Amino acid sequence: MSFARMMGVSMVLFFHAVQASAQMPENCALTTVTGPDRHVLSCAGSLVIEMDVATEMGIVNGPNDLPERVTLSQGTVLIEVEQGGAVPQIRTPHAIAAVRGTVYAVDIQSESTAVFVLRGAVNVRHLRGSGKSVDLTAGQGVDVTPGQSLEIKTWGEDRVRALLSRFGR
Repeated sequence: MSFARMMGVSMVLFFHAVQASAQMPENCALTTVTGPDRHVLSCAGSLVIEMDVATEMGIVNGPNDLPERVTLSQGTVLIEVEQGGAVPQIRTPHAIAAVRGTVYAVDIQSESTAVFVLRGAVNVRHLRGSGKSVDLTAGQGVDVTPGQSLEIKTWGEDRVRALLSRFGR
């Protein structure tokens, strides 16, 4: 599939997912960047969500027409929330992540969701509420797999580099 076609399909899926749950927040702008190819949703209130081209995402608007909940069905995102900024809850097929000012990544695979924190803190739990939640801080990650307990790990340099390279970092 050509780059132009991949970008077009991804944009249709992105907008389709957003329109299915709510309209694009007025206080947000969507741009496309290269190196590597990805979409960037920037919102007032200091929220930036970078998405790889395979990401399918829905948004539920909250007060002040900012994202309150982001639902990811596939793909990988890098989320940056400045202290005091809009703090959406992130839901995947396997996990829920909630933050209080941070930079972190969420990577969805068919059977699990990985969450890794670059800065700040993130609370992660299973989507279906089984087991305890965990609080991650910078350098820590967790793989959320249905039916398995959450285990906080310090990710190795290779895994972190592979994840962040999807966002040109």
